[in-house]
Amino acid sequence: MIRIKLPLRPPLDAGALLAHFRARAVPGIEEVDEHGYRRSLRLPEGPAVVELAVGPAAVVAEFDLADDRDADTATEACAAMLGLHSDPAVVLDALGNDPLIGRAVRAFPGRRVPGTPDGDELAVRAVLGQQISLAGAASAAARLVRELGEALPRPLGTVTHVFPTSAALAAADPAGFRMPRSRARTLHALTSALAGGEIVLERHGERARVRAQLLALPGIGPWTADYVVMRALGDTDVFLETDLGVRRSLERLGVDAAPSAAAALAQRWRPYRSFAMQYLWAMPGGD
Repeated sequence: MIRIKLPLRPPLDAGALLAHFRARAVPGIEEVDEHGYRRSLRLPEGPAVVELAVGPAAVVAEFDLADDRDADTATEACAAMLGLHSDPAVVLDALGNDPLIGRAVRAFPGRRVPGTPDGDELAVRAVLGQQISLAGAASAAARLVRELGEALPRPLGTVTHVFPTSAALAAADPAGFRMPRSRARTLHALTSALAGGEIVLERHGERARVRAQLLALPGIGPWTADYVVMRALGDTDVFLETDLGVRRSLERLGVDAAPSAAAALAQRWRPYRSFAMQYLWAMPGGD
């Protein structure tokens, strides 16, 4: 086990981060409790498990690595997953006086845009979650983990597998996926493009190009493409104006929630629209 204190600009809204991962946790690869977050990682030298103790002023990671050479890669993956590279002071300065969300921003400073340690995994899970609940998406992902995931040599708690590779998913018969046929076709097209290197989901990648590549795939629309760009590529200026949770929160705030009106309203939150959206999602009934 390697213990590392992750780089962090406090404060950190630890509760919001843990709530985000708890609501989406996939059995077999993730586990969340009151103390923190545990999940498997696919790293260059082999699979690993990380336990993250997440607090308002510090995040401590304990890694069980296959090879110590993966320590730096694992540390960066977790920092990206928790949004630790952002500066809360900058976000507070940009959004804290907004007449619509400023009060929430001041009350909960340090909110982050959750990222991912694995862009391919995130994209697959985004497709699985199209038009179903968070719980339904987690269950669908757990089935893929059981059927095609790699078993960990040293399971930890309920974390027993690594998420399937894009190659493994692309090689599987789409007819065997227990999901609507159209979604299975989308999943096959996506994983084939990822496995073949046609689409590369790396943090700080070329966002416009990746978005266009995702939209060119059958069954992937603007919501899914933008969501993947936000979380996998680290784009801090994404706004999902058609998202049901966003629209519900805007309605509760007494403003026009039609997609065109919401998109126009969100222009004033640039270049931190992704952060503004986290505050909208956190409102009651918003996520």
